[in-house]
Amino acid sequence: MSSFINNLLAYVRNIVKKPESSILRDEKGVLEPHSDLIATALAVIGFVVLAALLSRAYMGYEDRSFALENYESASLLAGTVAEAPVLKAENPGSISASALDRLSAIQGSDKRKEFFASFSGNYPFLVEVRTEDGRWQWLIEPQLVESGYLTGKQGKVAASVPVVIELSSAETVPGTLTVVLYETPWT
Repeated sequence: MSSFINNLLAYVRNIVKKPESSILRDEKGVLEPHSDLIATALAVIGFVVLAALLSRAYMGYEDRSFALENYESASLLAGTVAEAPVLKAENPGSISASALDRLSAIQGSDKRKEFFASFSGNYPFLVEVRTEDGRWQWLIEPQLVESGYLTGKQGKVAASVPVVIELSSAETVPGTLTVVLYETPWT
């Protein structure tokens, strides 16, 4: 039985490679070209995923930076619009509902051009005025060259100021004037 074990051990020693005869030192080693392709493909896929994550992070940063940089401008513009002479009512410190009706009406395009001409043309914006109870709402949009520009996917930031809206000479209601400032292609 011991000779059988000795023969078996000798046979196993011949089959098992010795440490000095590893695949790196043996010129008769098996070449595996496909393992290099898999490793390269995994590296490329990892790089593409990393690039996609970095670009999404940068795009998110750009969106938030527009809002942070332009909120103060939108807030100042909202205050200026609320004080615009064309919106003034008979009562001091209030906005005229009839002036809002003229500016937001379809046939009020000349009035809208005049209204928006008094502000800087560098920032496209729209004005929304609504009463606190939601019964009345006015939307004043500029007439831009490209239709549908203000409904696009460009960045925007909004700022609101409280206002008093004069519905008639005897009735005033609290409301909100909101300015929505849109990002331009050159910013």
